[in-house]
Amino acid sequence: MQEQADYDSPWKEMIEGYFLEFMTFFFPEIAADIDWDLGYEFLDKELQQVARDAEMGRRIADKLVKVRRNGSRSDLWVFIHIEVQGTHEIAFEERMYVYNYRLFDCYHQPICSLAVLADERQSWKPTRFQYDIWGCQAGLTFPVVKLIEYHAQDLETHPNMFALATLAYLKTLDTKKQPEQRYEWKFRLYRVLYDRGYERQDILELMRFIDWVMVLPDELQFRFDETITAYEEEQHMQYITSFERIGMEKGRREGIQQGVQQGLQQGLERGQLEQSRLAVIDVLTVRFQVVPISLVNQILRCEELVLLQALLRQAAIIPSLAEFEATLREAVAAQNPQRGIEK
Repeated sequence: MQEQADYDSPWKEMIEGYFLEFMTFFFPEIAADIDWDLGYEFLDKELQQVARDAEMGRRIADKLVKVRRNGSRSDLWVFIHIEVQGTHEIAFEERMYVYNYRLFDCYHQPICSLAVLADERQSWKPTRFQYDIWGCQAGLTFPVVKLIEYHAQDLETHPNMFALATLAYLKTLDTKKQPEQRYEWKFRLYRVLYDRGYERQDILELMRFIDWVMVLPDELQFRFDETITAYEEEQHMQYITSFERIGMEKGRREGIQQGVQQGLQQGLERGQLEQSRLAVIDVLTVRFQVVPISLVNQILRCEELVLLQALLRQAAIIPSLAEFEATLREAVAAQNPQRGIEK
């Protein structure tokens, strides 16, 4: 069964986590005029409040960021409004204009509206909204980048991490009905990550983005997990990519017992499979530091709450990851003898 990709969360998290890199890659002239030493602030709640009464159309992600220009007065902020638009939309230019003037009315400070177009229509590249009646003119012209105008060979060699994020997104569009080709590109992008020498956390974030957008059918995802695990072992690297992918990086806990109690409470009281899966992974992470991606994905595929509760208890006391994996395999095989968990 093909899982539907979620294109909203990964773009939002990448922009928020790597705003400097985002601006440098897509809007370098603007990035050069921002005083990065003075910091910046995301205003998502404020943007939601302003946009609530003007909801128009479907977009992938939107952000509002408060920055200062180089050499500007210390009290003068500039607000950058970012729209990542996933589909062709007739009223897109109007929405950019409406949001711009509503934000200006709210803050009475300059508003810079930027658009990243992630759609597949070659001929669509809106940059302006304007009307003129009886000599009265109003309008907005805004900078735009179009993802499909980037070339794969340039993106693959570009050092900015948003080049790889863009390449992953474009190859997702290119391989909608070609799962084997998507599998090959996903593995290729993972290998590029290892070769770049990025910091571990940066690699994890890019892996999460790639996992989110380049969704594979179950059988190919399992093969991919096994392949990348073998490659990581050859390179003496291991990353908890699936755990990171669903946005639940929590770090080390104060102790195993706290993790067990929290996981049981979430699993028993809230009855949510996802929370129980994450609790098992969390306890294993606390105890063993690094959990192989293949094992993480096996846990994420568990559909029985009773099994997950038993696994949570085992995670707190079992001596090794190898024994835990064997226990998991046996338990799943017992519940589903025809399938079990493949080796």
